[in-house]
Amino acid sequence: MSGPAKGRYRRAWGLRALLPCLALIALEPLAEAQTITADLLRPVRDGFVLPQDSPLRRTSLGTGEADDKTGDAANAARPSGKDVPAPSRIGRIPSYGVPAASGASDSGFDSLNRRRQKPRFYPGQARPKPPPGPGSPPRVASLGPARLSVPSSESANKTPIPPAMAGTVAGQPPRKRLRIDDDPFGAVGDYAGSFLIKSAVELGGGYDTNPARTFVPKGSPFYVVAPEFLAVSDWERHAVVADLRGSFTGYGNNFPPPADGTISSAPVNLDRPDFIGHVDGRLDVSRDTHVLGQARLRLSTDNPGSPNIQAGLARYPVYTTLGSTIGVDQSFNRLQLSAGGTVDRTVYTDSKLTDGTSTSNDDRNYNQFGGLGRVSYDLIPGLKPFGEIEGNTRSHDLLVDRNGYQRNSSGGNVRAGTSFELSRILTGEASIGWAARTYEDSRLLPLQGLLTSASLVWVATPLTTAKFFATTSIDETTVPGVSGVLTHTYTAEVDHDFRRWLTGIGKFTWGTQQYQGDARFDRFYSVSGDLIYKMNRTLWVKGTLRRDWLDSNIPGNSTGSTVAMVGVRVQN
Repeated sequence: MSGPAKGRYRRAWGLRALLPCLALIALEPLAEAQTITADLLRPVRDGFVLPQDSPLRRTSLGTGEADDKTGDAANAARPSGKDVPAPSRIGRIPSYGVPAASGASDSGFDSLNRRRQKPRFYPGQARPKPPPGPGSPPRVASLGPARLSVPSSESANKTPIPPAMAGTVAGQPPRKRLRIDDDPFGAVGDYAGSFLIKSAVELGGGYDTNPARTFVPKGSPFYVVAPEFLAVSDWERHAVVADLRGSFTGYGNNFPPPADGTISSAPVNLDRPDFIGHVDGRLDVSRDTHVLGQARLRLSTDNPGSPNIQAGLARYPVYTTLGSTIGVDQSFNRLQLSAGGTVDRTVYTDSKLTDGTSTSNDDRNYNQFGGLGRVSYDLIPGLKPFGEIEGNTRSHDLLVDRNGYQRNSSGGNVRAGTSFELSRILTGEASIGWAARTYEDSRLLPLQGLLTSASLVWVATPLTTAKFFATTSIDETTVPGVSGVLTHTYTAEVDHDFRRWLTGIGKFTWGTQQYQGDARFDRFYSVSGDLIYKMNRTLWVKGTLRRDWLDSNIPGNSTGSTVAMVGVRVQN
């Protein structure tokens, strides 16, 4: 029994092991259709196998990776951490979705209350766009023009340009966008090293009904030659600016003395030179300390009709004023302090008389020494109040002038005001103060009066600009018994561009001249209109029509004149 029984038992055991293997081989296609996935392990009702009629059953997306329910795409689409509890916020710093200091500005002042230094860019260099911050509207890619009315220039046919210039060639690097030219007819200039140099000359001619500004008018044609030169440094630190402007006015007629032998108040030859130039420099010692300097030159003559002009002159005497200023500018956060010293020298040429002789003007030559101080504070961006004080002394070459008066004097002024910049629409500076001057000669009364100063620019529209200027000066005089002349001048100007190439300028000037120690009081007015036709960047054509009045309370000193002129301007 033991032998045969053991053999049958082994055969039965082998048969029982073979039958399941055959069953698995026969059912292999069914096993492939029921691959084990994460859905089979979900602890929900009917989670192992979804009914075929369930509306939530999965549908095949095709062959390949789309049918794989165990890949990364299936794991990303499956909710993860569904039953994991939220982390505790006890002892944690709350986060509201905005990182710290993300709203800090790129301009103004930093956390130490120091003025933030803005980066400087070369001309034409692309400016980086500011990143969006809290409160800024989101940037949405527009599918078309956002404007309701499209200008005709966008839909009009344009001159075809090469693809390389348009930037449409495949693989071409992007072209740098040039800066928009605010003045398409302005001078371009040339670079000499690191200096931008611009030059121009104006040639014009016309007719003046009363060039000598006498009570009995006599007209004359005239011509004007006016050169200009401007050089500006382009440095990262320090700066130098040279601005030189001059003119020469020549008249076609002479004004000989009257035949009855009386002495004329106007020279025979009315030709006049005029030049004003200055060179300014700034040395940046540090970010908050700057050394400032200026050298200036003024060359001109007395104004026609002035009481300082001698009778019987053959031509106007020319005076020259040469001076300089050196100062320091120091900033303490928003507070700015400036101080400097000035020195000027004024020299007159001898007067040529009609009889061939000459007289000296050494009594009119003088030196002026002075100093000034200024304090300002950045109250808010665009508003900077300031206070200024200035004092000087004038020492003449001769102690006594031709009329026996001692003209040496000392004086100064004090004023307060503010400079402002309101959204680039209204910019400038305005101030008010008091000016006074005393003389060594007791017969000369102290000269004092209200001091007004302003320089305002109002951009009313993109095509119209209004300007206003106000100046006050205390001028020397040779009139016997008169201390000096207190002059107030006010000018209003409106510029309008009818086209980019056609500009109209209207100007109105009025002012007063008060002769301290004399009853004379003059009022002067001037109305002018200019029309400029800009042919291109190099050549302009200009026409001017002006009317001048001088109203004096002294009989025989009131004058009037009309000036008409046409000229061209050549610039580079």
